[in-house]
Amino acid sequence: MKEFLKNWWTVFLFAAIILCARLFFISPIIVQEHSMDPTLQNGERMFIVRHLPVNRFDIVVSKDPSTPNQQIIKRVIGLPGDKVEFDHDQLTINGTKYDEPYLAEYQELWAKDRLQETYSFDAFFQSIARNATAFTQNYEDQPTFSVQVPEGHYFLLGDDRLISKDSRDPSIGFVPADYLHGEAFLSFWPLNRIRLF
Repeated sequence: MKEFLKNWWTVFLFAAIILCARLFFISPIIVQEHSMDPTLQNGERMFIVRHLPVNRFDIVVSKDPSTPNQQIIKRVIGLPGDKVEFDHDQLTINGTKYDEPYLAEYQELWAKDRLQETYSFDAFFQSIARNATAFTQNYEDQPTFSVQVPEGHYFLLGDDRLISKDSRDPSIGFVPADYLHGEAFLSFWPLNRIRLF
């Protein structure tokens, strides 16, 4: 038995570390929506890390306030107490303007053909994109709007702003901090999309 433990203790230690990480810190998830395109694609598999501080522009997994037994994957735009403003796709938070480079690809496609080719798989998405006056609009299709994020809550948006159901939708609204499950860490499938966040 001593000889066995001497030869295999590192394997058992490694397995115990992996098990603890899986139980307490890391969870696998599958992206099951288009609201984070093109950053995350439908069917993409990734790991999230729990118990990390939440920062602006992190990609997080949250319980869906409109359907609590489901999860949503969104980007953190507003932190607790923030005033978030959009004016024809210009994001301003607490008086400071921010660029959103993760939106650039789809914004360019929207400017080119209103995303008609990209959304060719869904006529409803095509209609939304065709009629939009800005890439980021509120729930009433207004390109200029502002929100005040309550303490203890977050304002979450999908990267595919035209079709994302997120904090702009009254059924979701501001997301309570305790609804957040973790932050995107590593995409591992498909293989050609392996990357750290």
